Amino acid sequence: MDSLLDALQEGRLIELPDSDKFHSLQFLAHIIEAIPSVPSRTDVAGLVLAREKNTNTALGKSFACPHARAPYDEDLICSIGWSPTGIDYGAPDGIPVHLVIMYLVPDNQRNHYLKEISILAKALHSSTNLDSIRTITDLNAVRNYLLDLVNLSKSIVGSETRARMIQLEARGATVEQKIQQLSNVIIDPVTIVAGLNQKPIFLSQNKELIELLDNLPSEQVNANVNATQFLDSLTSKGVFEVSGWRIIKRQSSDYQANRFLLECIAVKIIGNGSPK
Repeated sequence: MDSLLDALQEGRLIELPDSDKFHSLQFLAHIIEAIPSVPSRTDVAGLVLAREKNTNTALGKSFACPHARAPYDEDLICSIGWSPTGIDYGAPDGIPVHLVIMYLVPDNQRNHYLKEISILAKALHSSTNLDSIRTITDLNAVRNYLLDLVNLSKSIVGSETRARMIQLEARGATVEQKIQQLSNVIIDPVTIVAGLNQKPIFLSQNKELIELLDNLPSEQVNANVNATQFLDSLTSKGVFEVSGWRIIKRQSSDYQANRFLLECIAVKIIGNGSPK
């Protein structure tokens, strides 16, 4: 399961912000869309959600594996979401889903994808430690849990030491240190207070992000993005991209005097090439 290992190495194991199935799938899809090798305007979220309406992608035993196919040639990509409380996913065994492994499958990787899913299914069938995912309380433990599962899969299809080597490295560090070393994903909450004919107020702990959003012009200036376009896209589409950041709306609240509040998450992937 090389693409799953790549996701673990590159920081694409994420704690999901809530336990709503739709929001979780959308969030993981936006993580994939932000990867530089994925062609611009690839609507991973739309493809995944459309497929999910017709086919429930829960594997059972607390796992789900949604995917989307895309008409280009590149490596198989996945992102992994962990839900501490579990997602009501409509799984065939009725067990809430705690791990969602989402794949983007380019045309040239269909056989690779089928092989990886087959190996994962065999590992789930063979594992005697699956129930522990429901009691894990931190992201580093989830990572080690997945590495154990990958290691098991390697013993099924042949000897391989890559997963074990990565695991031994990981277990010498704290959660914070390991995330800093391996993650190339920046995720920051953003709160936006806006009103009719008023400049939005942006609240975040990320200085770079705040400076970027605060400097959005109120009106169109040449080809630059302006604050009105930003808010219109967030409220209607739930997502907006600017300078390598992907801003994802989680929820909104309306208040008096035509004011409203948007709770968002900002995602940026660094390294492995320049942001789109």
